[in-house]
Amino acid sequence: MSADDLSVELVNRRGIPLDLRFNVRAGELLALVGPSGSGKTTTLRAIAGLLRPTHGLILCQGAPWLDTRQGIALTPQQRRVGMVFQDYALFPHLTALDNLRLAMDDGDTNSRRQRAMELLRMVRLEGLEGRYPSQLSGGQQQRVAVARALARRPRVLLLDEPFSAVDMMTRQRLQRELALLRQSINIPIVLVTHDLQEARALADRICVLHQGNSLQTDAPDTLFREPRSARVARLLGQPNLFQGLIRHSPAGLRLSWNGRLLELHQPPELADGARVDWYIPESDIILHRRERPSQGERENPINGIVEECITLGVQTSVTLRCGESGERLRFNTSTHAARRNGLVPGITATVSLLSQGIHLMAPSTEISTAEE
Repeated sequence: MSADDLSVELVNRRGIPLDLRFNVRAGELLALVGPSGSGKTTTLRAIAGLLRPTHGLILCQGAPWLDTRQGIALTPQQRRVGMVFQDYALFPHLTALDNLRLAMDDGDTNSRRQRAMELLRMVRLEGLEGRYPSQLSGGQQQRVAVARALARRPRVLLLDEPFSAVDMMTRQRLQRELALLRQSINIPIVLVTHDLQEARALADRICVLHQGNSLQTDAPDTLFREPRSARVARLLGQPNLFQGLIRHSPAGLRLSWNGRLLELHQPPELADGARVDWYIPESDIILHRRERPSQGERENPINGIVEECITLGVQTSVTLRCGESGERLRFNTSTHAARRNGLVPGITATVSLLSQGIHLMAPSTEISTAEE
């Protein structure tokens, strides 16, 4: 850990339980995701000094903000945290400019005004400094809230569902602006969000929380392709979780599932007959073209009956019921491809499961066992 990192270890036995640890490098954005009650906002409050956990160690730039063993617990003012709340929390009787100036604790009147104007320009609100919150749109209020959080010259920026109260188009615009803003600030950023696509788009790493525990922290691509467990995959909203058996064959290790032996890419060293959970991303399920099958589609071919075929604009969601066990594969394909292949409920279709996408995990009790 470098001196510019934020390092967090929290254990809480009161209220929402916590038992987690992570660190965030300077200039990095870490997203905390998980269901309601998993401890995301509680974690932010502990970092900000608004909640005292049962046990904890929080270091920022090498200095302790919290060390329960040593009896150290800095106040929120001493921690210099910039926090953006879900409901903006702007002072309604102050202009945008004055909301920023009030957050500053250094400099004279002129220097505060100059810095506030610079921050408003940074969030593209120049010319609106004299408006009150009631005279601003939701997106503009959120940008004022971000600028106010930066006005304290924070060492850490905390974002608690910052875009949840605005419409989708405004949310996408604010997400792009946050991505641009990150280029000009070099401090750790922690984002709490329920929107997995938002986390995937904005975060350098994602930490999955469940019941106050940090289950896995990884780069988005790694996390969604290689979840550590079936529980993590489910919390990420991923379908296509199954159980299978490892089988040795002359050609190498294979995965026995639904009456088929599936090829594995870089198979692990597992004993014959070992039970595993396994997962495949939707992107690695390839629909066979009826009129012109390709060589790549011969890899791990699986037949099934189309159970659902739901058109969602340019994408169509397909559920394929496979074999006697009735296991279901779910994947998206382009609506054009679905129509070209005549996909409707009740017809037979074939897909390939790309071996490089099959990810094996230690078995759990969260997936119902099917007959292999």
